[in-house]
Amino acid sequence: MEVKAQARFVRIAPRKVRVVMDLIRGKDAGEALSILSFIPKRASGIISKVLRSALANAEHNNEMDGDALYISQAYVDEGPTLKRFRPRAFGRAARIRKRTSHLTIILKEREEG
Repeated sequence: MEVKAQARFVRIAPRKVRVVMDLIRGKDAGEALSILSFIPKRASGIISKVLRSALANAEHNNEMDGDALYISQAYVDEGPTLKRFRPRAFGRAARIRKRTSHLTIILKEREEG
């Protein structure tokens, strides 16, 4: 059985989140939380919040064992981009893209055997 947690419209570029997400994919949930606590990037706090949400969903909604869970899928999709303009020289304007992300973490129970 699998359990899912998502964070949508997070105001951080997907490219920056994917760097951190690649470090925890396939790891045990507890090990991934400890890895995230030592990563000095803003994305690690957001990812750990989604991971803790997925763990809570597994334990409370589906009565799964938290120690037997591992991250089977973890991916970041691009959300809508907020477009802003910055004034430049000679009356011109430059576009600034403020990117958003959709984070998804799917946990599964490790099979005994």
